[in-house]
Amino acid sequence: MQMTLEELDTPTLLLDEDIMRRNIKRLQDKLDLHSVQLRPHLKTCKSLQIAKQIKPVGPDASITVSTIAEAEYFFEGGYGDILYAVSATPHKLIRLKKLQDRGAQITLILDHIEGAKQIADAAIKLNTSFPCLIEIDCDGKRAGIKADDDALLPLATFINDQNGVSLAGVMTHSGGSYAANDIAAIKQVAIDEKIGITTAASRIREAGLPCPIVSVGSTPTATFADDFKGITEVRAGVYVFQDLVMEALNVCEKSDIAISVLSTVISHNKTHNRLLLDAGSLALSADPGKVNEMGNKHFGQICHAKTGKPIDNLYISSMNQEHGLISLDGLEYQLDDFPIGSQVRILPNHACITAAAYNEYQLLSSPSSVDGTYERCNGW
Repeated sequence: MQMTLEELDTPTLLLDEDIMRRNIKRLQDKLDLHSVQLRPHLKTCKSLQIAKQIKPVGPDASITVSTIAEAEYFFEGGYGDILYAVSATPHKLIRLKKLQDRGAQITLILDHIEGAKQIADAAIKLNTSFPCLIEIDCDGKRAGIKADDDALLPLATFINDQNGVSLAGVMTHSGGSYAANDIAAIKQVAIDEKIGITTAASRIREAGLPCPIVSVGSTPTATFADDFKGITEVRAGVYVFQDLVMEALNVCEKSDIAISVLSTVISHNKTHNRLLLDAGSLALSADPGKVNEMGNKHFGQICHAKTGKPIDNLYISSMNQEHGLISLDGLEYQLDDFPIGSQVRILPNHACITAAAYNEYQLLSSPSSVDGTYERCNGW
C-alpha cells in the first residue's frame, strides 16, 4: 500500500531499489569481466526478496551467511549451497545437520586443529560430514592462520584425513581494507589478500591435498582489485547497500547509498543548541565509522526527508539508546530550521548493523512515498 513518508512510524528503514540494483549490477559486471564467481554475503540484506536480485535461487546457488538463522531462512527460500562463514562449534552442528538432511550443502570454516577435532568428533556423532574451508589470515585483522604458518599443512592434512570433515579449500576476509586511507592502499590490501590466499592454496596442493575453492571477500577489495587469477569466488555483502564507511573509503558516492533511516525531530535543546531525533543507537548502531569532512566522528549524515539529499555538514553527533543528538554549534543552521515533528533521513555508517535493527524495508516508490515492504531475517 502506498504511503507518504509522513504516514510512516519512525524510526523506520527505507530502501531505494533503483540505487540498490545499480550497486548489484556494478560489482556483478566487474566479476563477470574477470570470470570469477560471486558468492554473495547475505548478512547485509538478510532478505530473500533482495537475495533473488543478487543471485537466482537454486540447489547449486552459492551464498554466504553469518548466522544459522540466515542459513535456515535462505535454504527455505531455495538457496542450496551455503557457506557458514563463522567458525563453528559442536553445538551448532545440530541445526546445520537438519539442513543437510533436507538437501543443503553446508560448508564450514576452520582455522585451528583443536576446533577441527571438535567439529570432526561432533559430526561423526551426528553420522555426517561437513566440507570445510581453512580460514587464512591475510592481514592480521581478525581470525585465520597465516599462509606461511607451519601449522597450515598439519591442519589441512588432518581435515583431509578425518571422518566428519573434508577439505574443500581456503578462504580469507580482508577486513584490513576498512582501515585503508586511500584507493592505492585498498589496492595493496587486495594484492596482499590474493598473495596470501593463493600462497596457502599452492602449499596445500603441493602437499598433494585438494584445494578446489579459493575464496576472498570484502567490498573494498572486490571493488578495487585488478587481478583475480587463482581466485575461484568472491564474497561481498555491503556493496548491495553501501554506507558512509564505504563512501569514506571512496568505494562509492553518497548517492550510491541505498538505505536510510527515516526519523522525526522530537525536541530542541536550546541550552546546548541541539536537535533531538527519535533514532538513537538502537535504530542506527553505535558504530562511529570514519570521521567526516570536518574531522569529527559521527553516527550518520542527515538528509532532507523528501529528497534524500544530504544536508551539508549535518551529522548525528552523539546518541543515547532512543535519542539521536545533532549539535548545531559552529554550523549555519538554526533549531527552527528543523521544527519539532518534522522528518529527516539518516545515511548509516554501517549498513549491516543499522539494517539489523529492523524487521523490514520500506520500499521507496518516489522520493517522498513508499509502496510495499521487503522482509528481513534477524537473530541467530
